[in-house]
Amino acid sequence: MTAGRYRVTVTTGGQPLIQGWWGSEVIARRKFTAWVGEHGDRPGAHVTLVDEETGETLTEWPERP
Repeated sequence: MTAGRYRVTVTTGGQPLIQGWWGSEVIARRKFTAWVGEHGDRPGAHVTLVDEETGETLTEWPERP
């Protein structure tokens, strides 16, 4: 099984806590939202959604200025 194109990562204190890969951007965005809700209250939490094919960060929480 190969990893999907879209990667969601939750980090705390700059270290990865959890990652997942999905082939569908729609599903990855749902997981992004779910993980913000599940892990967003952790100290220093940061959640990103990256398109692994292009290297582009599609969204992140909290948003950086």
